[in-house]
Amino acid sequence: MQALRLLIALFFLAAFTWFLTTPLSVGDKSLPPLGSFFNPFSGFWKNSEPATGFSLKNADLPGLTDKVDVVYDDLLIPHIFAQNLEDAIRVQGYITAQNRLWQMDITTRKASGRLSEVLGERTLAIDRITRRRGMGYAAENDVAAWKKSPEAIRMLEAYTEGVNAWVSQLTPADYPIEFKLLNYAPEPWSVLKTALVVEAMAENLCSRDDDLASTNALALFGKDTFNMLYPEWNPKQQPIIPDTGQWKDWKAPFPAGTSLQPGALSVAPEEISAFPWGEQPEATTDPYVEGSNNWAVGGTRTKSGHPLLANDPHLTLSLPSIWFQLQIHTPEQSCFGVSLQGVPGIIIGFNDKIAWGVTNVSHDVSDWYRLDWENEEHSRYLIDGEAKAVEQRIEEIGIKGKPSMRDTVRYTVWGPVVYDFNQEHPLRDCALRWISHDQPDPDGAAIFMFLNAGKGYDDYRKALKLYDCPAQNFVFATQSGDIAMTVQGRYPVRATEQGRFILDGSRQADAWHGFIPPEQVPAMKNPSRGYVFSANQHSTPPSYPYYYLGSFEDFRSREIHDRLETLHNATIDSMKTLQLDNFSRRAADALPAMLQLLDRSRLDAEGRKMADELSAWDYRYEAGVTAPPLFEVWFDSCYSRTWDEMEPARRAKQAMLMPDTWRFIEMLGQDTGNIFFDHPETPQRESASDIANESFAIMQQYFRENPGKRSTWGKFMGFTLKHMAQIDAFSRLDVVVGGHRTAPNAMQKTHGPSWRMIVDLGDQVRGYGVYPGGQSGNPGSRFYDNMVDTWAKGEYYDLLVLHAPDEPSSRIIGKQTFNPDRK
Repeated sequence: MQALRLLIALFFLAAFTWFLTTPLSVGDKSLPPLGSFFNPFSGFWKNSEPATGFSLKNADLPGLTDKVDVVYDDLLIPHIFAQNLEDAIRVQGYITAQNRLWQMDITTRKASGRLSEVLGERTLAIDRITRRRGMGYAAENDVAAWKKSPEAIRMLEAYTEGVNAWVSQLTPADYPIEFKLLNYAPEPWSVLKTALVVEAMAENLCSRDDDLASTNALALFGKDTFNMLYPEWNPKQQPIIPDTGQWKDWKAPFPAGTSLQPGALSVAPEEISAFPWGEQPEATTDPYVEGSNNWAVGGTRTKSGHPLLANDPHLTLSLPSIWFQLQIHTPEQSCFGVSLQGVPGIIIGFNDKIAWGVTNVSHDVSDWYRLDWENEEHSRYLIDGEAKAVEQRIEEIGIKGKPSMRDTVRYTVWGPVVYDFNQEHPLRDCALRWISHDQPDPDGAAIFMFLNAGKGYDDYRKALKLYDCPAQNFVFATQSGDIAMTVQGRYPVRATEQGRFILDGSRQADAWHGFIPPEQVPAMKNPSRGYVFSANQHSTPPSYPYYYLGSFEDFRSREIHDRLETLHNATIDSMKTLQLDNFSRRAADALPAMLQLLDRSRLDAEGRKMADELSAWDYRYEAGVTAPPLFEVWFDSCYSRTWDEMEPARRAKQAMLMPDTWRFIEMLGQDTGNIFFDHPETPQRESASDIANESFAIMQQYFRENPGKRSTWGKFMGFTLKHMAQIDAFSRLDVVVGGHRTAPNAMQKTHGPSWRMIVDLGDQVRGYGVYPGGQSGNPGSRFYDNMVDTWAKGEYYDLLVLHAPDEPSSRIIGKQTFNPDRK
């Protein structure tokens, strides 16, 4: 009997031990082994940090040539004091990993198609499409180019070694909590992973194209109607670089109006199938998502007589934040700003002489080429009648808990064939030509390090010549009084409309015709108007001799232009007010036209009250105002009901180009009888007035059925600041903000200003900034989200710039010293 009891006890002990040490599956998700996760010595308890005090330790760091002191201020911003840049960059890598290791890991896993290794089969489709688009291929080309520059690769390797010095001394107890939750361990960093971070930004900022959607729309409507619905230039637009005669003598690469025959214009709408790897997004009235603002105001328009510079890049917002603040101080430079996790140097910032910032250029630099296959095996294709063999790249995708998967990607002279030819996909016979697949300038990895140490305009221009992709509008200002803007990037030379539609991959004539010469990339220095600015709008007016296309913003830029045009005696507060401006030019353009079309005699009491509220609204998306939700629902209904001709394609999840909002608003005010306001299924012919009145009734019904939505704009928008792994407990779901994607304060549900920075380039350069997050990536740290509320209230921090590691300041909370490891 005792033996039986012992066996039973051993069985239950073994079962309990198995339960504590084995990952548990819950639906399509898995939990970490509960024993290790709750272990009091190595589990999640070890990720808690003290509510006060400073706990970072000194370290001996391999590769250092001299001591490096790092002083931390009250926001946990590191101020790195080194005797040379290589030591500073090495310590930057260590400190970044110390604070953001899991974020660095998951970013590169996403960019390389390796999510399924830790998340399982549910991310397999994401990994496949990432690899088939050539993200890893692009990163490998980056590294191959960087290795040609001894200085660039030396800095990249120093950063890598700094990261790995932190990783190598970790025990499982030290792992960031996300590693414990997902039950995997950190990997060593590499230069390739830095390249993957760069490519992740390129995918986010310059991989968008409308080739298929435009081709479908052209097939559906014909050329004349297409041109009427989709003009490429908004006449109300204020371009980044206006025409001041600077390009009047440039030789045009093509005669005016020269265009290439698109390769897929004969495709019939019934041949266009749905997307098997994810649905097309719902049509939106404002397709531009990743927006940003920057400007510089010259001394003639400021109260101090010195330039002011402002930048607020708008990106997907998450915890941890995309940015990490730091100061890098060496005998040659003292630079402050924000960096990207995994990339050395400071991306947006200032030093004691200059300041700079960036916004996305938004040019289309990716095209689809329809291939003419020579054989059924899809191993050879024709260009001008000559057969060419594809190159095969075998991608092996690891899947947690299952055997790995092998995927073969065919590469052509144009680029990868992204969609497998066995898939029923409209682009299955097309190759992707994307600028980011090209090798960059070998010194391109060091561009921001060069800019960090810049002293004036010549240094700025010299550094920018190294920058290729993703194209950015670099705003610039100096303490000596210069202001400038450069639309920097590598841009293909195109014939008119080349790349707007799917191109013919069997003709070499459809290839890009080289690249715009660097000296003819749009730029401006010290304009007579006294300011430069960008907000993702067109780079130039149509008079610019090179054709380009893209997704450009139409409303924020006009508001910022008008505000700067009337700005005098500007101060830091003036800059803050403009960054926080919730005024929407879209609403100001559209609502008067909509109200003019509304027949108030047909409204009931509730409707009249809503109309009165809208009439009194000042077009500002303030968090506590109730009119914006009324306008949003009414406007969106007007928009969707106008384009009912496209509804069958939308319901079938087919790519279909939607007209720009500015064009729709123009039709509401100037072309009320346009045929597209008519509903084809009704016997009578509707006008814009009918659309406005129908949509107003729909708006009323919506709020009757959803009374909880009849609220303030802040609650209606429902802003959320989610953890990167979508873990609500690590997210901020209580933040209420104003703003709108078409206002300078470009807020959306999950997007917004990721870093607000203002720099006063006076006798002593001063900076002000804030981002929605914290320096630490640890949800158990008081520095994880400590800046969120300040950001939400529209407040800024004075950015502390130190000149020596022993400089006294009440804001200093601790110090970390790194010594060379002499072992």
